[in-house]
Amino acid sequence: MATELCGILLHPAGHTLSPALHRAAYDALGLDAVYLPFDVPAEHLAAAVSGMRALGIRQLSISIPHKQAVLELADEVSEDARRIGAANTLTRSGDRIRADNTDWLGVRRTLEAMGPWQGRRATVLGAGGAARAVVFALLEFGMQVTVSNRTQERAVRLARDLGARAGAQQKTPDLLVNATPVGMDPNPDDTPFPTGRLEPEMTVFDTVYRPLETRLLREARERGCRTQDGLDMLVHQAVEQLKLWSGRSADPGRLRGAAEEALKRG
Repeated sequence: MATELCGILLHPAGHTLSPALHRAAYDALGLDAVYLPFDVPAEHLAAAVSGMRALGIRQLSISIPHKQAVLELADEVSEDARRIGAANTLTRSGDRIRADNTDWLGVRRTLEAMGPWQGRRATVLGAGGAARAVVFALLEFGMQVTVSNRTQERAVRLARDLGARAGAQQKTPDLLVNATPVGMDPNPDDTPFPTGRLEPEMTVFDTVYRPLETRLLREARERGCRTQDGLDMLVHQAVEQLKLWSGRSADPGRLRGAAEEALKRG
């Protein structure tokens, strides 16, 4: 059997830990596969997806900024990806390509042990593909979700599409989620949320994982908040991606360890 070729499409490509995660999973499960990062600007996305068929690529993870645009390029779209309005996974079967969203499962697996969340309030910062998956997951928990974004029009559109609300949260949220790249290397001194609005009763979840403790998480911890970094979400969504093409399940703890080692190496 030929070696399976997998990878990730994103732009720019420097920040991703996905290759370390997937390679660790392949080694642990004895899968003959390789996983490569592909730096693909938006104007070349359609050509890259066509190349998936031409090169026989088995699966591609989809990251910033392609998660919404890629839906139009797949032959099939899963129900979850269609409802969310974004995909983070393309899987090829024969000549057909299916779009799925495992990001929301990554959010659910990360937060479910920190609940219960039913009926509680959440504020989600951002309105891109990652934010859509976060909002979907929180609504599935039964939370009251408010979307806040620098461009109000995008927040309104996301809220309308998924059944949340847009604008400023009137009360202190139980959960604050940063689903933007603000605070990511190479700009770790940036924060998407004013320090003075962080309250000790809040749980703060930052989907950024490079650095592992962002300025937002550090300031939240210092103010007594419960915090959650973005690495567990990345791990759990990767576990679900692997299941889609191999039917095998990797140990999340082992994958997180591989990712942490990759972070130490820079």
